[in-house]
Amino acid sequence: MAEPLLADREPDPENDGWLGDFNRGPAVFSVYREAAHPLGPPEYRIECNDGAGPRVICRFVDEPDPVIEWFGAWSGDDWCDWILAEARKRIKDPTR
Repeated sequence: MAEPLLADREPDPENDGWLGDFNRGPAVFSVYREAAHPLGPPEYRIECNDGAGPRVICRFVDEPDPVIEWFGAWSGDDWCDWILAEARKRIKDPTR
């Protein structure tokens, strides 16, 4: 039996950290919770697949003043605020 598409999977943050997907145009963004120290704040990564395969575009720590690290051409991109807002929706409600 074939694996379900990412968008068809149920989020399983306990198993693989995947919290959900969202898209804009041809780009599909996936949000993951990283394994972190139990006493530290949660850490997340965002991957983008725009047809060339998934790659990490952002990492951040969920703190009152989060440290957000964008990679490559995504640093300063006009979509960054929108991507973070959508990612936070998946973090808040992984079944979204």
